[in-house]
Amino acid sequence: MSARPATSTAEPALDLASPLGLEQATVGVLMGGRSSEREVSLSSGRMVLAALSKPVDDADGRGPARVIGIEILPDGRWRVGKRSLMPGEAVVALADVDVFFSALHGGEGENGSLQGFLTCSDMPFTGSGVIASAVSMDKVFARELVNAAGVRVAPAVALSRATWPNASLHVELEPLIAAGCVVKPRRGGSSVGCSIVRGTAPFEEALARAFQEGPEVLVEAFVPGVEATGGVLQAPNGALLALPPVEIRPRGSFFDYHEKYAEDGALELCPPTGIEAHACERLRAQSLAAHNALGCEGYSRTDFIVPADGGEPVFLETNTLPGLTPRSLLPKAAAAAGIDYRTLCLWIAANGIARNAERRNG
Repeated sequence: MSARPATSTAEPALDLASPLGLEQATVGVLMGGRSSEREVSLSSGRMVLAALSKPVDDADGRGPARVIGIEILPDGRWRVGKRSLMPGEAVVALADVDVFFSALHGGEGENGSLQGFLTCSDMPFTGSGVIASAVSMDKVFARELVNAAGVRVAPAVALSRATWPNASLHVELEPLIAAGCVVKPRRGGSSVGCSIVRGTAPFEEALARAFQEGPEVLVEAFVPGVEATGGVLQAPNGALLALPPVEIRPRGSFFDYHEKYAEDGALELCPPTGIEAHACERLRAQSLAAHNALGCEGYSRTDFIVPADGGEPVFLETNTLPGLTPRSLLPKAAAAAGIDYRTLCLWIAANGIARNAERRNG
């Protein structure tokens, strides 16, 4: 087993224009998929494709030799150029791809399923592996792991269609509902099916909405405060960099799907203006702690609430394939650290190739 990469919360003191070993590489950009986040993935994928496909000149010899766009269709087939192939056929047709850059979000693209398929096919890919992807997508398991690593979580109750309703669960939930709670699907992203509620009637409605996304739900105590997110990126030298946190100010009640992706969505501030410097440093440290506790690789982004009472940041979730759209938070944090969008994409691709070489070499 290789040693865990060095970690740092300091600003990266790196040569951002250094060669990355991509000069002869073919990169396949995966996008689309079958989840509720398909459109977001297509937006991410097209931007990554454009960034990696930028012509390489003498002053910037960092780009890959070839970039291929691959769309996973709603029926599960892979569109490669004008061909529509079953996944098994696709990996054979794409045997010359040196790394698959996953711009997928949610569902099979992020929960470990695709990672397992690519691993079994001996095809390198970017981002976290099977276990970290699966555990991070499961909000109950993720909470337990990060909390064991010293990251604060809010009180919560997990329930399922099979166990709801019953008397004991009602007793556990009463204080959460009375004080205000967040009802969310146990698995999924982009706040799809998520609601903030107070009171029994709205709770039942929120529960029904969350159950539309899956058979299990997490009910978490609502923590008043400022939402923020902390990105972690693995640099070409192997160091894990905790990027500057991004403060999130929703225009509505909370950071839902519309607030995340619409042009008139939430204000996203990096560096934050409503979070004190010591809290920003704690966000960076806790983002690293979550990344390591979950076994993430390459990059991640962890969402928190900074409590209004000034306490420790409260963990919400870790994204193993954070968005790379024009409105996404990881590119914004990277830019604040001096890492432009193309360099961010190049680092992620190079990291996927390097980790695969390390794995093959034992």
